[in-house]
Amino acid sequence: MEIQRLHVGKRLSEIAIHNGTVYLAGQIAEDTAQDIVGQTREVLGHVDRLLAEAGSGKTRILSCQIYIADMAYFPGMNSVWDGWVVPGHTPPRATVEAKLANPACLVEIVVVAAQA
Repeated sequence: MEIQRLHVGKRLSEIAIHNGTVYLAGQIAEDTAQDIVGQTREVLGHVDRLLAEAGSGKTRILSCQIYIADMAYFPGMNSVWDGWVVPGHTPPRATVEAKLANPACLVEIVVVAAQA
């Protein structure tokens, strides 16, 4: 089967699609002056936009990995997440504390989803 890549850059593609499965690159906030709530909101907005472009959506997420710079941000991140996910469609998820490539980034989210 063919692999389709969208938003291909020198280092990574934002989206890869294979056999009806959508793989997103880790999404981070562009406005790193925001707190964890603002950054999480922005990142989930990127996820929504990219999934829609790939013919999917948040109810089709198969797995999610969340990296946060400090576990102290966990409640703030979850406050946004809980309002974003669709009840009955909460995906399998892992959340870990990690030193992110850009120290100003507080959260990075990686998603795998099924196409609609």
